Amino acid sequence: MSIENENPENEKLNSEVNPSENQSVEEVTVGEVSETETPNSEVSLSEEEVTSEKKSETETEHQEIELAEENYSDLSLKETLNEMETIVNKDDASSFSKKFNALRDHANHKLADEVEDKKHEYLEQGNPEEHFEFHHPQASKLSALVNIYKEKLDKFHKAQEADHQKNLEERLSIIERLKNLYTSSEPGVNLFKSIREVKEAWGNAGQVAKSEFKNLNNNYFHHLKMFNEMLDLNKEYLEQEFAHNLEKRQHIIQRAKELLDEKVVQKALNELQYLHKLWKEEAEPVAEEFREKTWEEFKEISNKIHERKSELIAVLETEQQDNLDKKNKIVEELKTLSAPQNINHSFWQQAIKRVEDLRTEFLKLGPVPKKLSNQNWTDFKQALRDFNTAKNDFYKNLKGSQVHNLEEKLALIRTAQDNMNSEDWDIVVPLFKKLQEDWKKIGHVPRSQANKVWDDFRDACNTFFKNYREKNNAVGDNWKENYKNKKALLDELKALTDEEGSVEKIENIKNAWNAIGKVPKDKLSINTEFNKTLREKLKLNKINEFDLKEENLSESQLTDKARKIKNQIADLEAEVVQLENNLAFFNSPSRENPLLKDTYDKLDGKKEQLESLKVTLHNIIAGE
Repeated sequence: MSIENENPENEKLNSEVNPSENQSVEEVTVGEVSETETPNSEVSLSEEEVTSEKKSETETEHQEIELAEENYSDLSLKETLNEMETIVNKDDASSFSKKFNALRDHANHKLADEVEDKKHEYLEQGNPEEHFEFHHPQASKLSALVNIYKEKLDKFHKAQEADHQKNLEERLSIIERLKNLYTSSEPGVNLFKSIREVKEAWGNAGQVAKSEFKNLNNNYFHHLKMFNEMLDLNKEYLEQEFAHNLEKRQHIIQRAKELLDEKVVQKALNELQYLHKLWKEEAEPVAEEFREKTWEEFKEISNKIHERKSELIAVLETEQQDNLDKKNKIVEELKTLSAPQNINHSFWQQAIKRVEDLRTEFLKLGPVPKKLSNQNWTDFKQALRDFNTAKNDFYKNLKGSQVHNLEEKLALIRTAQDNMNSEDWDIVVPLFKKLQEDWKKIGHVPRSQANKVWDDFRDACNTFFKNYREKNNAVGDNWKENYKNKKALLDELKALTDEEGSVEKIENIKNAWNAIGKVPKDKLSINTEFNKTLREKLKLNKINEFDLKEENLSESQLTDKARKIKNQIADLEAEVVQLENNLAFFNSPSRENPLLKDTYDKLDGKKEQLESLKVTLHNIIAGE
């Protein structure tokens, strides 16, 4: 028995069925579809077109639309790897191969960009290119995810082969049932019911290997054709078949009308394709008087839905152009920040924050026209590199100025050390005051040397002023009386609580303590005990020691207090920078993020304490 290459349902049943009604949805366009056109050998169904209605519905929901590619450019490398890991952990991971490959390519692109950035920084530091080595910490995870996914695909394909063989046997069995309907059917068999069961079973049967599909499909339609020819004289069956198929067409047309109002154009296009498949497999043939009418109505609705496809493309193109304009503005602002007119530390600190905001905004924007996407991304990356280069050059030059400041301070230290034992008070006292004033005017020095040069300068100044006081101050303090007064102040301090007014009392006690002279050497421990008690009371009243309004301090005490405040300011500034850097690692470091609330609270507290210390230091330096 020969096997035809054409779908027998597309040939005229009783010399009347028009095959053009079986064209797929891709062929249904205005001016191209004609009820009178008759394709010869294009009516065999694809493998996907013979799956069940339920399976088709599920597949169309997940079908990827060619109108717009999914965009991953706003994903960071970590987010991309997390998306890939999510796919790998899915039970149906093989269904997401296209998305996985797109994410893999995006991750590779991100890795290459970050390695290139590292290389750029390495070369900027004057290092030779041939010595550059950098292994990205996320490269191993990416490789592992790709390998695991390949193993899952291999396992899926093996299981698929087994399913294909099982489905092949099932479809061969269905063909045998169809063959028996017209070769050896028993009397009294309801042919209408039997052929519907065969068609339904064929539609529900699973997929088979592509190498088997064409021959299997042609075989099925050949026997279906033979069955229809056998029924040419069975008018009762034809009436039932025509009525059933007409009702099916009416349901399809009604659903197509509903798709005209579907807001998601892509979903409407997907379901329309399924309706054409259903029309082809389940709604033929019908009575001649309804054949042309129903097809024309369905074709007209299909064309209207396809017209919405161009609307969708126009909207997408407008959105992409708008995104391109916004991204180009961001790139231009980055270029402006890379070439500032007034350069100082404050500018660069503000510029760093602004660049981070621009970077976040750029990555949040949607896709741009595909032909301009790579160039736009390259311009953005180059603008960032130019900004970082300009910023690094500024701080390299700033480091040079700090070295110059260090040399000036070392010169002051040498002058102070040369004169610290001099007793020519009329000349040396103004000299040391001038040295202290000059010290304040000199800017920052490298942090590694800051404490050492300050200690050397302070020690020389303290040595001089100690000698000056010992020689010029009246010696003969009543040390025992001083101890008695200090003991009374210490007892008064110990009795204080955190009640209202305690801070003012602490300040009064501290100022009175500063006004009292020396105590006997065997009683010096009272100073240590007083300082310890003072710290406890300050902590109890939640106040910083440097916030106290102190009076009666000697010059050496003021100098020592200023040094301590400077050290604490440096430590707080370092902590603030560290906290801000930690926040910068988040894609969206918003204050509304509950995970970052404690960090922002801590940062605000540090900044508030920092400002308070700066005011205190200014007052000390100004002599207020």
